[in-house]
Amino acid sequence: MKNKLFKYTLRLGDNALILGHRLSENCSKGPYLEEDISITNTALDLLGQAEAFYKYAAQVEDAGRTEDDLAYKRPENEFYNLQLTEQPNGNFAHIQVRQFFIDAFNYYLFSQLKESKDPTLAAIAAKSLKEVTYHLRRSSEWMIRLGKGTPESNQKTQQALEDLWQFTHEMFVADEVDETLLKEGIAADLHKLKEHWDAKVNEILEQANLQRPEDGYHATGSKKGYHTEYLGYILAEMQYLPRAYPDAKW
Repeated sequence: MKNKLFKYTLRLGDNALILGHRLSENCSKGPYLEEDISITNTALDLLGQAEAFYKYAAQVEDAGRTEDDLAYKRPENEFYNLQLTEQPNGNFAHIQVRQFFIDAFNYYLFSQLKESKDPTLAAIAAKSLKEVTYHLRRSSEWMIRLGKGTPESNQKTQQALEDLWQFTHEMFVADEVDETLLKEGIAADLHKLKEHWDAKVNEILEQANLQRPEDGYHATGSKKGYHTEYLGYILAEMQYLPRAYPDAKW
């Protein structure tokens, strides 16, 4: 049970860290100042969530590692973030579609986890839900704005939907870790989560005059440490200094 809780918490931290890093890459590249600040603040929220989950994961593991060790001293195949979070930023529509998919997922995930029987997970989820509620409102508004904007903004947003749809399926694939912790009242029910996620996605796409992509190829494997080629480059950049100077004090 201890190992499963460690891995479950680690996954939550990995999702937040990798997506937060991706968003931080877009700092100073927003279409205007207010939006640039919003993207950066969202990245900071995600990094704060990652720190909280990693700190708890380190406590659960009880092996002498810290939250910094979990973030900066694990190899690629020991990261379990969703492949969606590691996809490159692309154009502005691409960033917002990726964010909307994850925001909707996180909103319903944390809505369940705040009722978890694990008090620490419940507390982190309750705090994170306040941030994620804003994230989802913001990305939903951008989906509608882009979809109902110009023909070009609609086309680019629709193309982003088509490009990223293959990575949404694995958000709801449960494994032994999920199933065991669900029975204990600790983890979220991914089946129920998908029902809510589908309803929210359909609602926003309809308002935005966008078409839900057809299901086809599904990317999977992140819960086993399988990733796209992009994660290795993210970690090489993010982990360089801590690995080059492992005893440094910042």
